[in-house]
Amino acid sequence: MSVSTSVPEPAPGVAVVTVDYPPVNALPVRGWYAVADAVRAAGRDPAIRCVVLAAEGRGFNAGVDIKEMRRDSGHTALIGANRGCYAAFSAVYECEVPVVAAVQGFCLGGGIGLVGNADAIVASEDATFGLPELDRGALGAATHLARLVPQHLMRALYYTSRTVTAAELHAHGSVWQVVPRAELRDAALELAREIARKDGTLVRFAKAAINGIDPVDVHRSYRFEQGFTFEANLSGLADRIREDFGTRGEGGT
Repeated sequence: MSVSTSVPEPAPGVAVVTVDYPPVNALPVRGWYAVADAVRAAGRDPAIRCVVLAAEGRGFNAGVDIKEMRRDSGHTALIGANRGCYAAFSAVYECEVPVVAAVQGFCLGGGIGLVGNADAIVASEDATFGLPELDRGALGAATHLARLVPQHLMRALYYTSRTVTAAELHAHGSVWQVVPRAELRDAALELAREIARKDGTLVRFAKAAINGIDPVDVHRSYRFEQGFTFEANLSGLADRIREDFGTRGEGGT
C-alpha cells in the first residue's frame, strides 16, 4: 500500500503521483494524507509543470476505507477521514501546477473529490463515476460532482447513487479524452507533456488565476457537506445504513 511519485521519461516537467492501495484503492486516513503530501510536493518542485494523478489496480478510487471506520468505536476514524479527504482534495485544487487525473475502472466517493478538483481528466473506456454516499451512510463530494455534470443531473445522481460512464462525462465536456484502458497512462502523459511545454512560471500564474475566478469556493462548500456527514454519524443513522455494507463492494465515501 503506497502513494509514490515518479518522473517518467521522456516527459520533462511532468510528475506522476500513483496511488496503490489494494484491493480497490479504498483509502485509509493515512492514505488520504499521503496523496495530499505527494501532490503538494510535486507542485512545489520548480522543475515540474504538470502533475498526473493515477492509480494502480482495478479502479481509480473507491472512497474511504469503511472497514477502518467500523473498527473504531468512537469518531476518531470519521474525523480523520473527513480531514484527510479535505486535505487531499485541497491539495489537488491548490497544486501550483495543473493536475491531470488518469481514471480507470471505478471512481467513487472520495475519487470524485479528487477528479472533481483536478484540472483535466483522461479516462479509460471502462471508467465509471459516482457517489454512493447515501448507500454508505455518508454525505459529501456533491461539490465536486457538480464540477463534472450539470446541476440537475448531479442531484439525480446523488439521490440515486447511480454512476455515469466516461463517455457520458466526455459528452458533458468534463472528461478530456476517453481511451482504451491499455492506452490510459500514455494518453494522460501526452496531455501532461503538452501542458508542461509551457513556461513554468506562466503556467503557475495561470493555475492561480483560474482558481481565483472559480465561481464556487470548493473548500467551504465541501466542509459544509461534511458537517451533515458527521451529524448522520452522531445520530446513529450512518451505522444503521452501513450494517449491510460489504455485500455490494468495499469502498465509497
